[in-house]
Amino acid sequence: MKSNRRRDFLKSAGALGMGLFGAGHASSKSILPLEAQYGTSRNQQFNMCGYAAPKLETVRIGIVGLGMRGPGAVDRLSKIEGVEIKALCDLIPERAEKAKKSLEGTGHKPELYSGNAYSWKKMCDRPDLDLIYIATPWEWHTPMAVYAMEAGKHAAVEVPAARTLDECWQLVETSERTKKHCMQLENCCYDFFELMTLKMAREGFFGEVLHVEGAYIHDLLWLNFDKDTGYQNMWRLRENYRNGNLYSTHGLGPICQILNVNRGDQMDYLTSLSSNDFQMKKKAQELAQEDVFWTEFASKSYRGNMNTTVVKTKLGKSIMIQHDVTSPRPYSRLHVVSGTEGFAQKYPQPRVSKGHSWMKEEEMKELEKKYTPEIVLKVGELAKQIGGHGGMDFMMDWRLVDCLRNGLPLDQDVYDAALWSCISPLSEWSVANRSNSIDVPDFTGGSWKENQPVPITLAGGGTTNVRV
Repeated sequence: MKSNRRRDFLKSAGALGMGLFGAGHASSKSILPLEAQYGTSRNQQFNMCGYAAPKLETVRIGIVGLGMRGPGAVDRLSKIEGVEIKALCDLIPERAEKAKKSLEGTGHKPELYSGNAYSWKKMCDRPDLDLIYIATPWEWHTPMAVYAMEAGKHAAVEVPAARTLDECWQLVETSERTKKHCMQLENCCYDFFELMTLKMAREGFFGEVLHVEGAYIHDLLWLNFDKDTGYQNMWRLRENYRNGNLYSTHGLGPICQILNVNRGDQMDYLTSLSSNDFQMKKKAQELAQEDVFWTEFASKSYRGNMNTTVVKTKLGKSIMIQHDVTSPRPYSRLHVVSGTEGFAQKYPQPRVSKGHSWMKEEEMKELEKKYTPEIVLKVGELAKQIGGHGGMDFMMDWRLVDCLRNGLPLDQDVYDAALWSCISPLSEWSVANRSNSIDVPDFTGGSWKENQPVPITLAGGGTTNVRV
């Protein structure tokens, strides 16, 4: 009954929201953040934070989406002990065939699923799979993850796991009901410096952490407008019709773990502001003058170049998240950690301070020796060899498999997937309503007060070998 009431509520709130998103200047009386309010009183069916599913000696995997991210996952997973890649799926048959060919000589002999938009359902229905690994366009992430869990499989889904609040709740409710993991594949949580600062925070180096910053600043203007080798059917460009922080999780994931969000603290409310769009529409219009293919895109409005979203937590901490994938500037995820006793910042280079001055190179080396986590000591060098964003992709995949094989809770659970993803629709709402604040749902149903922080050791695990 509770679930049905939630859907009825969201349906009515969504009808109101359509007017809000289009207004942009609604009065304060008409912009009540109704969708966000539901989470404050939700009853949790089962707490997936800290949940350890039964051990899997062999993790049998089906991978769907073999365009941009999928092939790399196929390669990485094939090198992990205890993994059997049993199925590969893509809308385009040639991609599935190419991925299968890349596995020749590895012992993996997957069955292929392709040819129509719902081949993935047939794959998920197989009884001999344990995990569905999803690397498709964003609009398919939640439908596929939900279907996989309903079919009795764990789901690992690329970022963002969801695009709307309703999808966030679908993930949470399905995971709790089925007791199947839903892990958002946030690889940046496994970056070497991000992991080091997590251990530093846990061991008190920063004192009380009071402010953190994350971002996804990446000049992708060229890729978003690449019709030949870019994203299928220009789906990534079409996502940019929405105006907000569309890709929050890379910067947000690591700093949420540092603040113990969902595990001792919780987001309270946010406010978001976007600059105007100074490049995307202009680019589309310029291209349309030479190629009619771009006519459709020349008439659209796009998100602003820079979005800045600020979050206040229940314990009074502050979070800043930025998103800019258009402006010509160096790549950055910011990764700033500010505490009462110390400070760290990753970009433009990893630096740490205990006061007004940055630590010297010798001091940084000592910090690295002291605060390098076990996972880096165990597979860090192998991860660098295998690759995937400098090794963090492989450490993410290895850790996921090792947890499943040893019956350990995952580092990222469904509440993280929902919370980190919900920044997108909430920021859209705030931007459309003159940066008014909006409450952030509590997807844990209050259990954040007792949930334990993400572990930074390999206790109970670390037994999975790597084949190189």
